[in-house]
Amino acid sequence: MTTSPRPSRLLGKRALVTGGGSGIGRAIALDLAAAGCDLAVHYRSSAAAAAETVAAARALGVRAEAFAADLTDATAAAGLVERAAGFLGGLDVLVNNAGDLVGRRTLDACDDAFWRTVQDVNLTSLMAVTRASLRHLANPASIVNLSSLAGRKGGHPGSLAYSTFKGAVLTFTRALANELGPRGVRVNAVAPGLILGTHFHTTHTTKASADATIAGIPLGRAGCAEDVARAVTFLAGELDGFITGATLDINGGVWAA
Repeated sequence: MTTSPRPSRLLGKRALVTGGGSGIGRAIALDLAAAGCDLAVHYRSSAAAAAETVAAARALGVRAEAFAADLTDATAAAGLVERAAGFLGGLDVLVNNAGDLVGRRTLDACDDAFWRTVQDVNLTSLMAVTRASLRHLANPASIVNLSSLAGRKGGHPGSLAYSTFKGAVLTFTRALANELGPRGVRVNAVAPGLILGTHFHTTHTTKASADATIAGIPLGRAGCAEDVARAVTFLAGELDGFITGATLDINGGVWAA
């Protein structure tokens, strides 16, 4: 017996992806576009990369536009959401992907300014974008937050601040799922492990460290951006499903919750 392909749950849906110009964000944006989503692609400074993402999305037959904003500024974050929702006509999917390690510092070198910067980049900005999105979200809708294996395990030395705030993203996800469930908004997270080929690991991870991590991965390889993108698209597509408050770990078996 043969069956016809299942239609995409995301066909014609409207998605905002923060940090969507490159790396994991770009992979997420293009996977959502392939599933039929119209896209608002946020970027901070990489205008050329964001334009490439938008062009690739449009080639898949969807509407797409890029929007610049510094999400650590709450006013700018709210303005981004207004422009994105205006372009799309509302929001069905919000992917909070933007974030960064910023730098490696152990506790003795972690001054107050650095702590606040890492918090703003990874947690406060996520809150600001989500808060501004509430009045634009459809019913049903999906929010997917990007955390990290570091938020589960604590990360490598020097990632104390980053690990702390990525752990907080998981708590934010669970709490917001409880808060928004009655409104038909499902909130989930993904926690990627070692995902090579991205600016994050090119900047912050040495080859020796990556090789050592890979040696301890049961599947015997590092992840790629597309591994994360497929998981995000799945969770985003659970618009009327029964999954909320969950975290999907994408790490090749290093961590099993």
